[in-house]
Amino acid sequence: MTASFITFDWILIGTYFFLLVWLSLKKGWLDESEEQFLLSGRKVTLPAFVATLVSTWYGGILGVGEYSYQFGISQWLILGVPFYVFSALFAVLLAGKIRMNKALSIPEAVANRYGENAGRISAIPIFVLVSPAPYILMLGLLFQFMTGGEGPFLFYATLVALFSVLYVTIGGFGAVLRTDFLQVILMFGGFIMLILFAMAEFGGFGDLWISVPEQYREITGGHSWQYILVWFFIALWTFVDPSFHQRAAAAKSPKIARKGIFISILFWSFFDFLTAFSGMYGWAILGPDISEPILVYPKMAEILLPWGLKGLFFVTLLATIMSTLDSYLFLSGQTLGRDFLARFFPKTDRNLLTRISILIAAILGIILIIIYPSVIDLWYVLGSVFIPGLLIPVLGVYLPLFKLRRFYVYATLLGCTGISFIWLALGTVYQTEEYAYAFLGVEPFYPGLFLAIFFWLIGRDKTVSTRNEN
Repeated sequence: MTASFITFDWILIGTYFFLLVWLSLKKGWLDESEEQFLLSGRKVTLPAFVATLVSTWYGGILGVGEYSYQFGISQWLILGVPFYVFSALFAVLLAGKIRMNKALSIPEAVANRYGENAGRISAIPIFVLVSPAPYILMLGLLFQFMTGGEGPFLFYATLVALFSVLYVTIGGFGAVLRTDFLQVILMFGGFIMLILFAMAEFGGFGDLWISVPEQYREITGGHSWQYILVWFFIALWTFVDPSFHQRAAAAKSPKIARKGIFISILFWSFFDFLTAFSGMYGWAILGPDISEPILVYPKMAEILLPWGLKGLFFVTLLATIMSTLDSYLFLSGQTLGRDFLARFFPKTDRNLLTRISILIAAILGIILIIIYPSVIDLWYVLGSVFIPGLLIPVLGVYLPLFKLRRFYVYATLLGCTGISFIWLALGTVYQTEEYAYAFLGVEPFYPGLFLAIFFWLIGRDKTVSTRNEN
């Protein structure tokens, strides 16, 4: 199945891309300070903060559709609740401290706390963790579906990734903010529209609830508790995610950073309701055996929506994905260029290094989707390998309880990442039908996390600093 668009649908899609470029060019390629380019001068207001955080944190829309189509309501437990919990903890424990910290990025904050070498080491796993790979993959599949192209989706993914590189390198974080206002409106409007048409076609939520399999109504979705617990640990991603840190640092005040996160949680909860039931309606309307579950939302739109509205919904999908793609491209490029390469090229403008590194981040994303051509797998692999090594050193920057002595910072960053990666590789080589990546039945996240806890117990810096940490 491919999308059947008329000219008006394509006009809507073309208009969306034109608006992205126009909003990015609004200020142009200016000779601006690092703080302006990376954090919009730390003057982000509450509406802008909420718009950019809500849209950026929900870019994996096709992966969410794939999950809800296959497992139903458990989407809330696995892909929703853990992130609400840790986002709230981030708001309470970290947001205000990050805003008052002078560092412009996580590696810089790590360097200020533990030394320059620690900051540079942390930049590498952060660079990979915020890879735009899952979002490049989704855009490639979506454009292949939209155009009915016979070529490999990598061709479409590469084109869209390069387009994103273009407008992000021009406008910096300001371009991300300006485009996110447009994209968050499209996100909610498009899925409300899809739900209404699905209800008209199939019936209300009560009809849907009794028609889906019992597993779809179970909060666990039929998964083991070990698997579910891994996703709760992966939600610790929030604490080390540069997009959260960047937005907290860019807020006009600590109060805006904290309040904005709690408002965002409410928006995410509502959007999870829309996406979970849209996926379940997909099972009821399209049947249980569609060939590509990741395309359940586009296939529903093709069947349910008339011309014009169909094009508008595809713009919704594009906006949801690209709102995260542009943010992660920018953050990944910033981390590699400013926080890692700058020392090796001291005479090169840091903003220029960031712009060049954005292109490198796009190329790495394309390589990763060749290795792991699944959105869920990419989230799982990146989170399992890189979060254990980053978690305690990053928390230690802001919370004295987690501060490590310098040697153990290096040991945690390198050792925990290394053991999780080795465990993942062994699990991949010796995978079973029950466990895709778990070696000896243990998910790769756990060895890295247990080693990190061990290093924390023996390497915690118990001295209490009397100076102002901020």
